Amino acid sequence: MSLHSLPFLCAALLAGCDNGGKAPLAPATGDPARGKLLLAQYHCGSCHAIPEVPAARGGIAPSLDGYGRRSYIAGHVPNAPEALARWIVDPAAMKPGTTMPAMGVSLDDARHMAAYLTELR
Repeated sequence: MSLHSLPFLCAALLAGCDNGGKAPLAPATGDPARGKLLLAQYHCGSCHAIPEVPAARGGIAPSLDGYGRRSYIAGHVPNAPEALARWIVDPAAMKPGTTMPAMGVSLDDARHMAAYLTELR
């Protein structure tokens, strides 16, 4: 490859990054301490074991210990705070057939919950 073809290669690579004119997703923002309380309030611990969340000792669903180190949400969706917030709100929209139910969590509450979970290392 010659030095003269480099600008064309860069332009071709950047063209593949087009997201249809949409603004990129902002990272989930939230208060981890509030998220910890909300995880208890929404009874997420009925199914999941969640560190430092009172009564969150569920064994039906995967433990969320070390969640922040995971690469994927439910083995299917690339793990990022905003994706996790959307997952918490409506899991079936992201992975049809999932056994995780929608619990009526608002996107705002889900962002706080995602902030707590992503801190778990």
